[in-house]
Amino acid sequence: QLQLVESGGGLVQPGGTLTLSCQFSGFTLDYYGIGWFRQAPGKEREGVICIWDPSNSEYTADSVKGRFVMFRDNSKNTVFLQMNSLKPEDTAVYYCAAEYDNLGGSRCHIRLVNYWGQGTQVTVSS
Repeated sequence: QLQLVESGGGLVQPGGTLTLSCQFSGFTLDYYGIGWFRQAPGKEREGVICIWDPSNSEYTADSVKGRFVMFRDNSKNTVFLQMNSLKPEDTAVYYCAAEYDNLGGSRCHIRLVNYWGQGTQVTVSS
């Protein structure tokens, strides 16, 4: 059974750093794309960073370029989202998601993803 479990959300001040974790099971990144999405109040869920290992393809949203980084620990089947220089507009529920498909480039979109974690709240506020 495919599962994704996020952790690490919380309250952080503007300019701060927070790292989210997503432990996954039931699949490998050899065949599945994986990524982070977020949904702010009143807004559509959007892709933040997605990766597709078979072609080393990656997508990073313009709004987080230079601030957010996705990395992994293959030995623990875990991917991370390190969020630096956080802004109030980064406040959202963050989801880890996966799909048996390429999620790199323009394919980092909710329409192409069927497997979701439960989400973790990130609030950036002073």
